[in-house]
Amino acid sequence: MTGLERARIVVIGSTMMDMISYLPRIPDTGETLLGDRFALGFGGKGANQAVMAGRLGAEVWMVACVGTDVFGDMTLDNFRAAGIDTTYVTRTSAASSGVAPIWVEAGGDNRIVVVPGANALLTEGQATSAVSSIPRVDVVVGQFEVPQAVTAAGFRAAKERGALTVLNPAPAADISPDLLSVTDWLMPNEVEFESLAGSTPTDTAITDLAARYGVKVVATLGEAGAAVADGSGRVVRITPPATTAIDTTGAGDAFVGAFSYGLAAGLSPTAAARLGCACASSSVARAGTQSSFPQAADLDAALTWARA
Repeated sequence: MTGLERARIVVIGSTMMDMISYLPRIPDTGETLLGDRFALGFGGKGANQAVMAGRLGAEVWMVACVGTDVFGDMTLDNFRAAGIDTTYVTRTSAASSGVAPIWVEAGGDNRIVVVPGANALLTEGQATSAVSSIPRVDVVVGQFEVPQAVTAAGFRAAKERGALTVLNPAPAADISPDLLSVTDWLMPNEVEFESLAGSTPTDTAITDLAARYGVKVVATLGEAGAAVADGSGRVVRITPPATTAIDTTGAGDAFVGAFSYGLAAGLSPTAAARLGCACASSSVARAGTQSSFPQAADLDAALTWARA
C-alpha cells in the first residue's frame, strides 16, 4: 500500500482498557451529571502507537505486561487482530491489567486518568531481551506509562544495534538522565513541553530544549500541528490538514506511531511529522482511541500528503 520499505518497530510501553464516557461538560466537584454514552476500547499509549504504526504497514513487536484477567485476554486478542507480534507481552497475577477512565466533553476535549496496574511490573530484563532478540530493528518507541528504567534498558539495547529511539514523555514527568542519554527523538505535547522547558513551545524554546537535552525534538501542538527541530538549527512548523474534531483521545499517539513509522521507513523527519499530522487529524474526526485511527484509503491519502 505504502510503496515504502517495510519498517520494523519495537514499542516498549503500556496497554490500557479505555473506559470512555461522553458528556456535555466535565462535572464540578461533588456534582453528578448524566452522560450521553459510554464506550469500552483498547488503549494505552504504547499499544496505541503500536497499532498506528502497524496500520501503516510496519512489522511491530509489543513489549508489555498485562494481568491474567479478562482485560489481559482482550488486549492480547486485539493485538493479534491488529497484526502486532505479542511474543514479548508477559502476563502477571500480581496486578490487574491497566485501565484508563476517560471523559470526553462536547467539542472533543478529554481528561484521562491512568491506572497502570501490570504495566508497572514490566522489567528491564524483559525490555533488553526483546530488543536484542528481534531480527533487525529500525526504531524503538517508549513513553512514561511503564517505568523509565525499563524504557532506558530497551533504548540501550536499541542503540547497541544502531536503531533510532523515540521517546514520548507522557504523562508529563522529569526525564531520567539514563533515559535521556539513549534518546534520539523527544516528542512532547504542549503540556509536556512546558513541564520540561518551563515555557510554551516557541522556536527558541524548542531549540534550547533540544540543545540542553542533546536530542532532536518534535513538539505536537494539537490543532496547530507540530514543530520539528531535527538538529539542523532551524525549527519547521507543520500545519495539519483541516478537520472537525469530534474526539481528540489518542490523537497524540496516532502522531507518535505515524512519525515513528515514517522514520523507520526512510522518510525525512519533516515528512514523518507531516504523516503524523495527517494521521492525527484523521483520528480526531472519529470517536474512540484505536478505533478512530485511519485505515485503507485514509492512510494512502495521509502518505501522499506527507510526501508532497
